[in-house]
Amino acid sequence: MQTDRELMLGLIEACHEAIVIHADDLCELDRAIGDGDHGTNMRRGCEAVYLDRERLCSLPLSQAIETIGMTLVMSVGGASGPLYGTLLIEIGRRLGARENEAHFATILGEAVDAVARRGRAHAGDKTLLDVLYPVQTEMVRQSALINIAKRAEVSAQLTAGMKAMRGRASFLGDRSIGHVDPGASSCALLTTAICRYLKEYRPA
Repeated sequence: MQTDRELMLGLIEACHEAIVIHADDLCELDRAIGDGDHGTNMRRGCEAVYLDRERLCSLPLSQAIETIGMTLVMSVGGASGPLYGTLLIEIGRRLGARENEAHFATILGEAVDAVARRGRAHAGDKTLLDVLYPVQTEMVRQSALINIAKRAEVSAQLTAGMKAMRGRASFLGDRSIGHVDPGASSCALLTTAICRYLKEYRPA
C-alpha cells in the first residue's frame, strides 16, 4: 500500500510529464481560438509544482492538494490558473474536512460546481468543464480507471463541435466550431495521466 507521500509524488510527476510532453500541442490548439499560450502557461504551473514536490509531499494529502491549487492560481495565469486552482483548492478543503476518500466522486462534483461558478460557465460552453463533468459522472458510476480516461479523451474531442461561450474564443462565435478546446484537452491529458498512474500502482 502506498503512503500519501508516495501517492502525491507519483501524481505530481505523472501530471508534470504529461503537460511538458504535450505543451506545444496545447499551444497549437490555443492558437486556433485563443492567445496560443495555453501549453506554455500550463507547463509553467506544472513546473512550479514539480520543483516544490518534496515539500508538497511532506504535507497531509488534503493540504498538499490545496497548496498545489494555490500554486496553479499564482503561476499558470490566464483563465486556466484560477479554474484549475479552484478545482484543487476545493478538493483539498473537502478532503481535509471529511477525511474520507470513499466519497471522492461527491467531493469532485462539488469542486467542479465551484469551478463552474468561478468561470460562470456550464457544460457545453467549450471549456474544461466539458471534460470534468463527464469524468465525475464516470466516477459516480464507479467506472474502471481506463474507462474514466477514455471518457476524458473523448469528451475533449467533442468540444470541437461546440461553439465557445466563454473566454477569448467566444468572440469568434461560430468560427470557434471545429476546434478542440485547449483547456478541455489539458484537462483530458491530466485526467489520463492520473488514471494511468493509479492503474499501475493502485489497480482498480
